[in-house]
Amino acid sequence: MKSPLTRSIPFWILLVASVGLAAAGAILISQHLGTMTKTLGDGSATGLEVYGGQSWIVVGAALVGAGALGVLLTLALAAASALIPTTAGAAAAAPATAVADGAAVLGLSDPEGALDAPATAQEIAPDGAEAAQADSEAAQDDAAEPADAVSAR
Repeated sequence: MKSPLTRSIPFWILLVASVGLAAAGAILISQHLGTMTKTLGDGSATGLEVYGGQSWIVVGAALVGAGALGVLLTLALAAASALIPTTAGAAAAAPATAVADGAAVLGLSDPEGALDAPATAQEIAPDGAEAAQADSEAAQDDAAEPADAVSAR
């Protein structure tokens, strides 16, 4: 059984980049440390080789540390992935089953697919809106009625 993590491109990018950083840092450290040791030993060391070399060694150490941290993170992801059991069939069927079970637990059912249907005009403007329109028309009729009553007197 293959883990989904082994097919994950970001996982492999993290692993390769981490190992690359650690290797680059180790090469940087060994080159500058070797130069410093040689020049200090034979007395021909300059300030650039001594002080610049120390700075490059610190940069190399940071790269080695970042690479080591990335490798540890990769190992932690692999261990966590191994703890989570997954199978291809169960993983694909689980979301649909969970939604159906959740609807059954809540007492919700949609036998005709009404939840998937688009809203009708009556659902958007229910009868309450029509009643409000009828009320405003009745108010206009009442406002016109006293004027007729006054002229009839």
